[in-house]
Amino acid sequence: MPRPILATIHTAALRANLQALRLHAGDARVWAVVKANAYGHGIERVFDGLHAADGFALLDLAEAQRLRALGWRGPILLLEGVFDARDLELCSRLGLWHTVHCEAQIDMLAAHKTHEPHRVFLKMNSGMNRLGLRPAQFRAAWARLDALPQVDEISLMTHFSDADGARGIAEQFAVFNAACGDLPGERCLCNSAALLRFGADAQVASDWVRAGIALYGSAPDFPANGDWGLEPTMSLRTKIIGIQELQAGDSVGYGSTFMADQSMRIGVVACGYADGYPRHAPTGTPVLVGGLRSRIVGRVSMDMLTVDLSDAPQTGIGTEVTLWGRSAGGQLLGIDEVAARAGTVGYELMCALAARVPVAVDAGTVGS
Repeated sequence: MPRPILATIHTAALRANLQALRLHAGDARVWAVVKANAYGHGIERVFDGLHAADGFALLDLAEAQRLRALGWRGPILLLEGVFDARDLELCSRLGLWHTVHCEAQIDMLAAHKTHEPHRVFLKMNSGMNRLGLRPAQFRAAWARLDALPQVDEISLMTHFSDADGARGIAEQFAVFNAACGDLPGERCLCNSAALLRFGADAQVASDWVRAGIALYGSAPDFPANGDWGLEPTMSLRTKIIGIQELQAGDSVGYGSTFMADQSMRIGVVACGYADGYPRHAPTGTPVLVGGLRSRIVGRVSMDMLTVDLSDAPQTGIGTEVTLWGRSAGGQLLGIDEVAARAGTVGYELMCALAARVPVAVDAGTVGS
């Protein structure tokens, strides 16, 4: 019998989240962002739930090839563009659109021999200070691209650094508009946080939105606005494989970081940091035991963690433990709540799911 841990991907939840984000996007078209192997879910597993999107956005050429192999013939956008001049050949062959964020990428295009001109998204650094051309360089870069026979349509793009926080997007939005407000081309501005919080403004939603983490049921600004009504798309469940009866003063796990102050039962659970559960998750991080809320105690180890069974006297070996997502009975433990208690974000938990964890796809209804 295999080790009793399983991640389940919920196809109906993916569809529901995509539809919910379309309502926020108004007339804008929606990129389904599937970078990092669809945020740890697996591109092949999410495709059925997301193929109603207007396009897919990602980083890796190999992931783009996987989408084409699945039969997707619509737009695919490389969010970081090409990393080498030779990548442009594959862009031509696969019909990929790609971001241009620096002069070196314009140089690659200028030297590229192609019969089919490329659709590019010219990216401005409006204040994030990661990728993108500074506003003062932007118009000259646009003019260079516009003069190239290798380039067809030029779209304009930026990324908001504080869409999920108090600072918001106003300053960067003004910088972007001041630098390129009169340039032609479609706009692509919003990530998940900007879409949910500011997408009601049609100028912000613009022509394309990049729906990323919200597609997977994680709220980018948790806990400020709750969960935005999003459905969890990944559930991580396992089982109790051992029971220990503690007396007052007994400790649990490496480093004896938890000490019982009275007699209590703990369950030993088949999940650890080698499965992708965060080692730094402290005592008190929530779990569901048999669908009831409980907490982990002690330090997470490589293959196991321990949970408090004080309020679940009927539990025993084989009882289901939900680390995040929905239990088999439908009870919900939000991944954002788990992540927040562990001092991280839902993105990391999804993406950290280890290869050794088996994954199933649930095509049932939302909430199942």
